[in-house]
Amino acid sequence: MPNNTTSKKIGLWSSSSLVLGNMIGSGIFLLPASLAAYGGISIVGWIVSALAALALAKVFAGLSKRFPETGGPYVFAKKGFGDFPGFLVAWGYWIAIIATNAAITVTMLSYLSVFFPILNTSPLSAILTGLTTIWFLTYINSRGVKEAAWVQLITTILKLVPLILVAIVGIFFINIEHFQPFNLSEESSFSAITITTTLTLFAFLGMESATIPADNIDDPTKTIPKATFIGTWVAIIVYILGSIAVMGIIPPETLAVSEAPFADAAVLIFGEYARKWVALGVVISTFGALNGWIMMQGQIPLAAAKDKLFPAFFSKLNRNEIPLGGLVFSSILISVLMLMNYSKSLIKAFEFMILLATLTALVPYLFATATHLLFALRSGKKWEWIWGGLAFLFSMWAVVGCGEEIVFYGFLVLMTGIPFYVWIKR
Repeated sequence: MPNNTTSKKIGLWSSSSLVLGNMIGSGIFLLPASLAAYGGISIVGWIVSALAALALAKVFAGLSKRFPETGGPYVFAKKGFGDFPGFLVAWGYWIAIIATNAAITVTMLSYLSVFFPILNTSPLSAILTGLTTIWFLTYINSRGVKEAAWVQLITTILKLVPLILVAIVGIFFINIEHFQPFNLSEESSFSAITITTTLTLFAFLGMESATIPADNIDDPTKTIPKATFIGTWVAIIVYILGSIAVMGIIPPETLAVSEAPFADAAVLIFGEYARKWVALGVVISTFGALNGWIMMQGQIPLAAAKDKLFPAFFSKLNRNEIPLGGLVFSSILISVLMLMNYSKSLIKAFEFMILLATLTALVPYLFATATHLLFALRSGKKWEWIWGGLAFLFSMWAVVGCGEEIVFYGFLVLMTGIPFYVWIKR
């Protein structure tokens, strides 16, 4: 375990920005359009998913107090169920991070094209910009967790500005008729709530972020739980208020076909010039999320390698106590995956990998909540196992919401790790 001095560790606000910054990427800027077909009832979906997020935050906060070690979900699965489940979580989560980072890069380039149209017309320009961003942030993260945390804190503050402005100022521009009828879809109210809850729950993925670099966090048993709850609560407030404002400002039939709901709402509030600063907000948001997830990509393999479940290569630390080998190797894979998006023959494979990443990111939630339940039942603490049970059910609900095809292929992706595991353990 690295013998970090306190000066090299990150505190509460940097840890909170890691949680919040990793949750808020580009999805929230687009989500109101996906929810428009369901109308005001989607707010109920948001409330239910917020309760799920709080239950999961409670689980991760409790586990971080019990096991304040680098690796987060991997450590929790290993402590609860042993080496093989722990390995599967590390394997799946690592793959999910790589695919997620490739997707975030592509999304950032898409919004950056608002300011630099050549990124839409010249694949070479887009590729070079994407690679430059990936490797610049890899360099920042190689300098130390504290340096990466500063980038995360600044970008998190900046990304919140357009969301909060639209959420707060937009309240005064709401047309209540846009919420009538309450359920616009042809689904029953229960089905509409189920669908919108599944859609919105994905916006909270990443709440476990502070648990992953635990060795690099000052006083982790106190800081990680606080950071997890601060990040989750801020996300809940911004998500729900922002969605209400956007849905109340833009007519549902217009919102459903909007490619930039927050930008369209900002234009109606502040004027046409606001479109670009919302686009800039998305660029900053994706840049910050990419920075945070690049930090994660070296920490998960590091934890598994220290337990001899990943090759020792991943546990080598540089002078800044960063797992440079794992960080660089992961960025190479991200670069390759991003390049697939700019090849006509490989773009479908890229899109499929992103879908699989959703499932492989949810599997650690199932193992973490199961571990929490296991220890809660042993301790006999009633409220602990009630929270754990709710979190487990919500996690299973989200997995089912991925659809049977993604669940099947996601299972196959996890199983590809078995030969790797056998080779490591031989």
